[in-house]
Amino acid sequence: MDTPATVHEPTAPEPTATSRLAVEVAALYPPQGQWTEADYFHLPDTNRYLELSEGELLMPPHPTRSHQAAVQEFYVRLRAFVEAHNRGEVYIAPLPVRLWPGKIREPDVLFMAREHADRMGEQAFGPPDLVVEVLSPHTRYTDRMEKSTEYARAGIPEYWILDPEARTAEVFVLQAGAYELLGKWRSGEIAQSALLQGFQVAVDGLFAIP
Repeated sequence: MDTPATVHEPTAPEPTATSRLAVEVAALYPPQGQWTEADYFHLPDTNRYLELSEGELLMPPHPTRSHQAAVQEFYVRLRAFVEAHNRGEVYIAPLPVRLWPGKIREPDVLFMAREHADRMGEQAFGPPDLVVEVLSPHTRYTDRMEKSTEYARAGIPEYWILDPEARTAEVFVLQAGAYELLGKWRSGEIAQSALLQGFQVAVDGLFAIP
């Protein structure tokens, strides 16, 4: 009579000191849905985008090269215009923006008018006067739908959406609590702001990377 083969149940690997530490650190933070602003602002400093929405800590995917190139090109142009005309200040993400209590986003680029300098805190800003989001494959819905609604609710007068894939620049202006499209500009065209009279930017200059 054949002796039945012995079946060995797989055993889980012994936890390492690093894995145990990771679990212990994670236990210090609240579960999703229970994050507060106090929890958010107690996180260690990081260069990653971190947002707070409906009690959840959000970490958007790492930006792409074309995304960062468009952010940089727009930021340089907007900052030069704002400084030349003494209109306020321009910043680039990551920088927390409190749209309302418990709702914190990090626009790719933001402009705060000089008369709203009281909204600029050391740790976070209040709603800016103009925000810019550069689309990525994983952020299209959030930028076009969720953030559009949130930025309008927060009363931000102007919202730019830059699309490196389509090579377009769209500008939305706040009208009666909702955004209306001011214009959509393509390659070879010049996009312009309604809020900052005289600010124009060639679309091709924003998307230098083919």
